[in-house]
Amino acid sequence: MQFKSNLLLLLAAAIWGFAFVAQRVGMDFVGPFTFNGVRFILGAVSLLPLIFYYRWQAKRSCKAVDERQQCPWHVGLTAGIILFIAASLQQIGLIYTTAGKSAFITCLYIVLVPLTGIFLKQRIQLSTWLGSALAIIGLYFLCVKESFTIAYGDFLELVGAFFWAAHILFIDHYSCKVNTLQLAFFQFITCAVLSLTVAGLYETISINALMATSIPLLYGGICSVGIAYTLQIVGQKNASPSHAAIILSMETVFAAIGGWLILGEQLGYFELIGCALMMSGMLLSQLSSLQGETVAETTKG
Repeated sequence: MQFKSNLLLLLAAAIWGFAFVAQRVGMDFVGPFTFNGVRFILGAVSLLPLIFYYRWQAKRSCKAVDERQQCPWHVGLTAGIILFIAASLQQIGLIYTTAGKSAFITCLYIVLVPLTGIFLKQRIQLSTWLGSALAIIGLYFLCVKESFTIAYGDFLELVGAFFWAAHILFIDHYSCKVNTLQLAFFQFITCAVLSLTVAGLYETISINALMATSIPLLYGGICSVGIAYTLQIVGQKNASPSHAAIILSMETVFAAIGGWLILGEQLGYFELIGCALMMSGMLLSQLSSLQGETVAETTKG
C-alpha cells in the first residue's frame, strides 16, 4: 500500500513538473491571466464527477451528513484568492524565465512552510536551518547574475513561492474541517473568475488563440489541476506528510527534464549547481520531521 501511494505521488509530481512546460508554451498564444482562467475552469469541471460520485455514494450508504461534507463559501473564496495571486505570479514569471528555473524557485515553499514556525513560536530544527541555508545559496547560483541582480521573472517566482507557502498552510488548516474536493472546486472557480476578470480588462481573448493553445490548456487544466490533485489526495491517505513532500518536490526535476526535452532549455554550469543545492536544501529541511515520523511508526509497531 505504501509503495502504491508513493507511485501515485510520483506520478502527480511528474504531471505537475511537465505542467510548467505546458504553461510556458501557452504563453506563445494567450496572456497569462487568460491561460490561468481557462485552465482553472477546466480543473474545476474535472472535479465535478468526483464530487457528485462521493455525494451519491454517501446518500446510497445513508451516512449522516457531518460538517466535513460541506465547504463554507468564505473558506473556498479565501483559498482561491491566495491561489490566484500565487498562480498569477508564477504564470507571469514564466514569460521571463525557463520552466525548470520556475519550478525550482516555486518549490522553495518546502523550506518556507516549516520556517513559518518562527512566527508560531515553534522550535525550528537544525536540519531546517541548514536546509534553508543550502536553498538560499542554491537560489543565488540559479538566479543571481554577475551584476548581483535577480532577473524579473525569477523575482516574480520567488515572491510567488511565499504565496504558495501561505496557500499550503491555509489548506492544511482547513482540510480536516471541510470537504476537500469541495474546497478544491471553490478555490479553482474563484481563481478562474479573478483571472478571467483581469484578462478581460488587460488582455485580448480570442477563440482562435484558445484553440491554438488547446493542448497546453487541456493538460494544464484537466491533468495538472484535476487529475494530479486527485492523485495527491489518494496518495497522501497512506503516506506520511514528509515522505509526500519529498516525493512531490520531484516536480522540479521533471520540469527541468521537460524544459530540456520539449523546449530545448539549457541550464548553465552555475545554474545546475544551484539546482543541486536547492534540491539538497529542500530534502534536508524535511529530515527532522521524517525522522520523527519513523520513530513514531516504530513505536506503534
